[in-house]
Amino acid sequence: MRLHKVYHRLSHLSVSQPPPPPFLLLLNQLPDCNPLSSSFLRPKRSRSLSLRTHSTTTSLKPVRTMTSSGRFHNLVPINATSAAEDGGGGSNGSASSAATAETDELALGGGYRLPPPELRDIVDAPPLPALSFSPQRDKIIFLKRRSLPPLSELAKPEEKLAGIRIDGKCNTRSRMSSYTGIGIHDLMNEGKLGPEKEIIGLPDGAKLNFVTWSTDGRHLSFGIRVDEEDGSSSKLRVWIADVETGKAWPLFQSPEIYLNAVFDNFVWVNNSTLLVCTIPTSRGNPPKKPLVPSGPKIQSNEQKNIIQARTYQDLLKDEYDEELFEYYATSQLVLASLDGTVKAIGPPAIYTSIDPSPDQKFLLISTIHRPYSFTVPCGRFPKKVDLWTADGEFVRELCDLPLAEDIPIAFNSVRKGMRSINWRADKPSTLYWVETQDGGDAKVDVSPRDIVYTQAAETLEGEQPTIFHKLDLRYGGISWCDDSLALVYESWYKTRRVRTWVISPGFGDVSPRLLFDRSSEDVYSDPGSPMLRRTPAGTYVIAKVKKENDEGTYVILNGSGATPAGNIPFLDLFDINTASKERIWESDKEKYYETVVALMSDQKEGELNINQLKLLTSKESKTENTQYYLETWPEKKAYQITNFPHPYPQLASLQKEMIKYQRKDGVQLTATLYLPPGYEPSRDGPLPCLVWSYPGEFKSKDAAGQVRGSPNEFAGIGPTSALLWLARRHDSLLSAFVDIKMFAILSGPTIPIIGEGEEEANDRYVEQLVASAEAAVEEVVRRGVAHPDKIAVGGHSYGAFMTANLLAHAPHLFCCGIARSGAYNRTLTPFGFQNEDRTLWDATSTYVEMSPFMAANKIKKPILLIHGEEDNNSGTLTMQSDRFFNALKGHGALSRLVILPFESHGYAARESIMHVLWESDRWLQTYCVSNTANANADLNACKDDSSKETIASESKVVASAGGGVPEMEDIELGKFLLNPRSSL
Repeated sequence: MRLHKVYHRLSHLSVSQPPPPPFLLLLNQLPDCNPLSSSFLRPKRSRSLSLRTHSTTTSLKPVRTMTSSGRFHNLVPINATSAAEDGGGGSNGSASSAATAETDELALGGGYRLPPPELRDIVDAPPLPALSFSPQRDKIIFLKRRSLPPLSELAKPEEKLAGIRIDGKCNTRSRMSSYTGIGIHDLMNEGKLGPEKEIIGLPDGAKLNFVTWSTDGRHLSFGIRVDEEDGSSSKLRVWIADVETGKAWPLFQSPEIYLNAVFDNFVWVNNSTLLVCTIPTSRGNPPKKPLVPSGPKIQSNEQKNIIQARTYQDLLKDEYDEELFEYYATSQLVLASLDGTVKAIGPPAIYTSIDPSPDQKFLLISTIHRPYSFTVPCGRFPKKVDLWTADGEFVRELCDLPLAEDIPIAFNSVRKGMRSINWRADKPSTLYWVETQDGGDAKVDVSPRDIVYTQAAETLEGEQPTIFHKLDLRYGGISWCDDSLALVYESWYKTRRVRTWVISPGFGDVSPRLLFDRSSEDVYSDPGSPMLRRTPAGTYVIAKVKKENDEGTYVILNGSGATPAGNIPFLDLFDINTASKERIWESDKEKYYETVVALMSDQKEGELNINQLKLLTSKESKTENTQYYLETWPEKKAYQITNFPHPYPQLASLQKEMIKYQRKDGVQLTATLYLPPGYEPSRDGPLPCLVWSYPGEFKSKDAAGQVRGSPNEFAGIGPTSALLWLARRHDSLLSAFVDIKMFAILSGPTIPIIGEGEEEANDRYVEQLVASAEAAVEEVVRRGVAHPDKIAVGGHSYGAFMTANLLAHAPHLFCCGIARSGAYNRTLTPFGFQNEDRTLWDATSTYVEMSPFMAANKIKKPILLIHGEEDNNSGTLTMQSDRFFNALKGHGALSRLVILPFESHGYAARESIMHVLWESDRWLQTYCVSNTANANADLNACKDDSSKETIASESKVVASAGGGVPEMEDIELGKFLLNPRSSL
């Protein structure tokens, strides 16, 4: 039976196009033949059919339908439009007039759209819960999470004030995620979990936030809000739950006391009392914006101060904003006991931090106050730090820092005065902090640069703080242990130098000792971080470990274990005095990736016995989801705690490989190559490929070439991940019967931008960017997994910046690009961006040459721009995409701009995410999968190879103009169906 006869059996279709190519015919019209069994031929789902026209081929394309319901009544399935699309037949991927017509139609059409079901199913998969262990390590709670929120949640009114966004109805930060419930399990012997105990008594539809344990582990505290009839959320109330019974109740008996969570929210002062930031009960309605302003908006710098700041967003704009900020941010502190006792302490103020001392006797209280700024966010407003008793009595003022508009933009520049004020974790009530000696300016060369001070909360009048340690680099934190041991960290970004000092806090006659001095970029030399143990006071200190018949001072270093073969996490038993170490635990190297999450044997004070350790570990593989285990020593036997299902079983057998290759200047590069389940390059031929990456800056070629990550890590797929396209099936009738996956994904190929010595990395940004991309493309083509004319590039934020630059400066590498939430004109970020701390006026040529906006006339390949309309990330204003798109249009570039209402820098609402996937998939299908730029060249290469005659004839059908259907015997079509990927 000839194929044109098969075609005519499709007379129930209303078509006017030429006949379709043979490989897209309905398979159930063919004679049954092995090995194509009847079960193999059975369609996966019922589909209606329409015709889709390309510039070089005509094919049947299924239309997926769905029932409109709920809030998605205006969502349209991916293939709902039947207008023709071009495959990008020219060398620059230009579309035909049919594709242009469709693009115009889509641009004019409204409504959110849905991607193909294979992408949608992964995004809509139920999220796995978060876990939290009790302080006594005898219970575990599962915090149940909801799926993606609807757009209506993002559409709720919000106030953009002082660099933050506030939900005025809830009096909290807007766009908060939440939990839907809490399940409590007893953690029994051998890692077994007791039956789940649900928290009971919660309001219907309760959204939970800020879940915390009491120090004794008997109670949980959390905030609750519910949806009201008008669609808004209620104000937050603090609730308590009894862990043993699961019973929950409101902390405050009065229904008029609400949580203010704009800054800090609540904290356990002791096992029966919480300190809560509440909305002042005397607060009235929000201030109303005057119809007529009292005067012009004026900012002045008549003092000639040098004030340089990044392009912060959502700043205060006028006096009304200042009043509104104070209205929402002002709290009244309240001490609330579980027995119902309530006591207001202190005056109403903008409390940004409330921190009880470990012995529960004092409170460290931070507030911000006027004068505010229209130039910088609230983190730089005047800041006052006070010491109170636990019952709210003022003790003394620690500092009152002025407005900090003038912090230099150079990395490692900091605020003047006291900073990083905290309680020592190993003492009942001792404070420590750091003060800069260089005026906060990293460009000032001075020694010491920072000084760390300590002081007891209870001091004699006139007693001065004690100098704890002097640092020549910038202070980076302290890990406390006891009077004999503390580790102090310092670093310097320009040189990537990091140092660790050993201090004996209780022995002033013991000099500080340098323990580690290394480059932060050199991951191979990273010794790891000390494991911490929980104290009875709820703080965390370095865990000391003892060995039998050994008087040494040991700690456990937990390291990522970076090696040329990938990360192999480890635990080292480290002697602080001799710096000798012994490897006591290491991850599996062959199949699994394991990590040590926490110590679970820290219930008792004092040193831990090495033979009585209990560890919480995680274990995963390329195809197995992360599970948690309890490992007990000395047997080191692991007991599995969790048994989470695979979140996307349709990709359970995906192929993952960490690949290595070299840039032309000798820099070693790595990437993670993902291939669809069942794909074999030698059998199936090269695939369309999506390259998704994000550049990074380095100071040395050796460090840039080091391997980061593990080939055995589970492939986590987020709602907008490029890995979603591993599940994408071919859009043809054949996919109704044969599951043809159609994308290779090159994830995270390293794009190192290196500036050695005094050289600034960005001065050769474009050159190194292109060289890295060339090396990546050459490698996937060499491996035979990617078609050289069907490689797309994409990225988010700085990755979008990268994408636009590659399309401008390396058009020979990619057929199209997807750029999400990027910044494209660096003159709009004149006081630095990313890791660039020179100004536009310091490095004008660098700013201009790096800006793809300036090279818009060079971009000839299709580029899809996506941006959240409410992007609040520094530098990536939505205007960046608007103006870049106008520049592209002005030069006739094939481009498309999608602005997502209510979305910020990352996308959250289900409608938005589904539409982003639809837009991205349509772009890839049109300008990557269907790109036939060098089809004729491919055919010519096959002419002299008699073993490829069948494949060559099939390729000719794909590349034909639809003038007729070449004849092929039934048996030949059967051969084709055995290897359907050969046509891709």
